[in-house]
Amino acid sequence: MTQGPGGRIKGAVLISRLDLIRKKGGDQTLRQVLARLGEAERQVLGGLLVRVGWYPLELHLHLDEAIADVLSPGNPTRIFLEMGRASADKNLNGPQSPFVKKGEPHFLLRHTPQIYAAYHDTGRRTYEKTGERSAILRTFDSEVVDAKDCLTTVGWIEKALEICGTRDPKVTESLCRARGDAHCEYHLSWS
Repeated sequence: MTQGPGGRIKGAVLISRLDLIRKKGGDQTLRQVLARLGEAERQVLGGLLVRVGWYPLELHLHLDEAIADVLSPGNPTRIFLEMGRASADKNLNGPQSPFVKKGEPHFLLRHTPQIYAAYHDTGRRTYEKTGERSAILRTFDSEVVDAKDCLTTVGWIEKALEICGTRDPKVTESLCRARGDAHCEYHLSWS
């Protein structure tokens, strides 16, 4: 599929979303979600997705909206957090497992700039260690300026910290481009 306006994202993100749909409601729910998309988008998502292939970011955003409409129409916040958590679970326990060292969350967090770049063709993420059990991640110049996408990031970070063996991870987005800030900033802490 050719790049649409707004950048590109890796197929692994789309695959994790489709897996979440199937896990929550099977093929019938997948059909309901896909029915909310355009024909060209349905063809791409119904075909063979390549984990390392690039797909239009617009497709990803439309899929996320359709998932929220079908799986959580009364509480979209919950499902966007869940989408981020599912993506972290699938990828950090799979192809990105070398970034995970149990008991060493800062090891993973140091690599979040590379992880971000592996999945997005625009923007960048930075990491700052602020304590033994705290850090700040910042996202600059991303193509998406949408609070819902930031919720998926919060969910991803929470699950990533859990996978690293932390307890009670807390993630707060203190700055957000969707609210007019220059970048998105996530404050992390854990036990």
